[in-house]
Amino acid sequence: MSQTTGKGLTYPESSDHTRIWEHLKTLAENADAVIPGSVDVQTFTSSGTWTKPAGARWVIVEVQGGGGGSGGIPAITTTQGTCSTGGGGGEYARGTYAASALGSTVSVTVGAGGSAGPAGANDGGNGGTSSFGATITAVGGGGGQQGYASAIASESHAGGDGGTGGTGGDFRMRGGGGGVGQTLSGYPVKMNFGGNSYFAGITRAPGGSINKAGGLTGLSYGAGASGASNSKDSNDRTSGPGNAGGPGIVIVTTIRA
Repeated sequence: MSQTTGKGLTYPESSDHTRIWEHLKTLAENADAVIPGSVDVQTFTSSGTWTKPAGARWVIVEVQGGGGGSGGIPAITTTQGTCSTGGGGGEYARGTYAASALGSTVSVTVGAGGSAGPAGANDGGNGGTSSFGATITAVGGGGGQQGYASAIASESHAGGDGGTGGTGGDFRMRGGGGGVGQTLSGYPVKMNFGGNSYFAGITRAPGGSINKAGGLTGLSYGAGASGASNSKDSNDRTSGPGNAGGPGIVIVTTIRA
């Protein structure tokens, strides 16, 4: 009677065969059944359906939520400045599953980057949640706040929160928070970067300290957008929009027999 190891490898006993090569053949065939073979990688940059490959044994799923958009800025006067805040980075999660525990197909949702705040005093949108069925999810980053027309000595507003609160998996990383929007006596302080994600660093704040400056779109994948700004000495004091956050992504790696 053959025996089985704790990890599923079957091996022959002395009574199973009469010749040594038969023992070796049985051992090789049984080992071949449990040794990992080829790898299949399916990358989703838009929502779709995952189909389990033939011979699947283990499935590694990575989900990255979308980054938050940054806020817009209002028109200002010759005594005012404005600085919208950066969007938060999306959450990341990873899990490893026995292929037998998953269905033959699984619905995949890729969270979109949060929308840009429209020109004026408007907040940016939240990044979308990415998911692999109900098995594992990652929450998008929060949208950045609008800029405020301010002439006071110091005014600041918090950036969008990093994505958190998803479910499933065995590793999870919260997205980085978006940078603060601050003005000092009519001048913006450029700390309004977009929050980082697992796949991307922070999105830098806009350059320049005097004239109107738009932020930057969140880096792929999952980074928040940086905010816009303007100062009382600018030659263009009209309103301006924020920027969109970076989109999410789902990566499914299958180890086959």
